[in-house]
Amino acid sequence: MARTNDVVVIGGGIVGMSTAYAITRAAPGTRVTVLEKEDGPARHQTGRNSGVIHSGIYYRPGTLKARYAVGGAAEMVKFCAAHDLPHEVTGKLIVATERAELPRLHALVQRGRKNGIPVRELLPARIAEYEPHVRGIAAIHVGTTGICDYAAVTATLARLAADAGAEIRYGCEVRSITRHPGGVTVGAAGPDGGTETTAKALVNCAGLHCDRISRLAGDDPGLRIVPFRGEYFELAPARADLVRGLVYPVPDPAFPFLGVHLTRGIHGGVHVGPNAVPALAREGYRRRTVRLRDVAGTAAFPGTWRIVRRHWRYEAAEVHRSLSRAAFTRAVRRLLPDVRADDLIPAPAGVRAQAVLRDGTLADDFVLSGTGRVVHVLNAPSPAATASLPIGREIASRVLGALEG
Repeated sequence: MARTNDVVVIGGGIVGMSTAYAITRAAPGTRVTVLEKEDGPARHQTGRNSGVIHSGIYYRPGTLKARYAVGGAAEMVKFCAAHDLPHEVTGKLIVATERAELPRLHALVQRGRKNGIPVRELLPARIAEYEPHVRGIAAIHVGTTGICDYAAVTATLARLAADAGAEIRYGCEVRSITRHPGGVTVGAAGPDGGTETTAKALVNCAGLHCDRISRLAGDDPGLRIVPFRGEYFELAPARADLVRGLVYPVPDPAFPFLGVHLTRGIHGGVHVGPNAVPALAREGYRRRTVRLRDVAGTAAFPGTWRIVRRHWRYEAAEVHRSLSRAAFTRAVRRLLPDVRADDLIPAPAGVRAQAVLRDGTLADDFVLSGTGRVVHVLNAPSPAATASLPIGREIASRVLGALEG
């Protein structure tokens, strides 16, 4: 006999698994099923990033990103420690390399302090104490930044949720959602053919496909996911000693990407990047991967062309760095002058699920929408992994409140 669920969660990334975990903790006995189209958890955004536990310094005070990242960073460290998962609180430098960046660096100091984050301002001599090979005219040190293995965190959340009674079903790609007075019925294509899952409530954590899932559920998301591929390199092992920890440039506040940065990962290698270039598929991890449905959907959305008009110079520079190893190396050398082109080894790319509004605005905050028994997570790129535990609790609170109501 098919089980009758209380909640069905679509998506097995870190937000989906955190939601299932939070529901089982807040309301033991709640019947939760997670549907994930891949054969395991964390196959997309969660498992394809540099593993940084973000402090929350970049985010406007009072936003969901600021609130959840600051608390979520400390909570993620505690979670990793409690479950013996690899992690380290490294701190990081944000480095200005030219005078025009100094006002933006000072604004970050003020923003960090408003968000309750310990920030130290550094002159060039102090930069060298942290990172001897990094050059800059000023910097700030953010002590609460760290690194971890988010794929391992997600697998642990899945195990804990399953131990508490949740059902995790891999290889189930959602094809239909039917709403009825008692809740929803979700049709999925699985390894054994078509399946149906009935539940009283639904949570959409589908990441790169969340807007499509929203429309399947009969809701207008009011936005479109436009995929941006983040292209990384790694420092050659013999040159990895050029970087001790995490080093970032001063970001451009007009764009939601942090620029080419240097990240010593939890397993020892040094990530360099990313470029952020338009992807020709929502899961376009390779430059040659093209999905006509994805390209057509992006091209048909009016917000896409408004982005192009607004940010074409920025994106032209990103594409140039993508196509030219020399241009990418020059970007890295702004922070790390000793690096050479042959020090950079191509590394696996990621794709950011960036929500874009119809007017061409890039969604700057997490977007949780839906009322009653259907909740959609429509924008949860970085720092969503950092903030995944409080995000999961927030979603759980909304869903359980609707069920009780």
